[in-house]
Amino acid sequence: FVLAALSTGGSHAYSPVQVQKLFFIIDSELSDELGKKYFDFKPYHYGPFDREVYSTLAQLAASGFVEVLGDSWTTKREYRLTPEGLERGKSEFARLPEKVREYISSVSDFIRTHSFSQLVSAVYKHYPEMAVNSVFKS
Repeated sequence: FVLAALSTGGSHAYSPVQVQKLFFIIDSELSDELGKKYFDFKPYHYGPFDREVYSTLAQLAASGFVEVLGDSWTTKREYRLTPEGLERGKSEFARLPEKVREYISSVSDFIRTHSFSQLVSAVYKHYPEMAVNSVFKS
């Protein structure tokens, strides 16, 4: 599932806020169609957050499907699919129902084309319950 969703961005490198918001929106809007929620997001400093997103990406990196750019002591960390991860992600993506593919593609496009503050603001606008622990000021 994670590879499928990230594959819509091709070789795009996703920032931490982008992966958190991508999977939060997918879980919030498509859990019925997907049969479950993949993560357990809670309101945090910049909206919905689940540490398991990073754990899953680390596991995928250990398996050779995700490349982690940057290092653990900087805030400039990014996540990008390896060629193998992209191939596997596209294969998994093709198995999803058309409605799900269309929605994930549109959310992924939105995530990749908006700034940090635009993403956080948009999530707070549509999911105000996720702003309760926010330190973000728009």
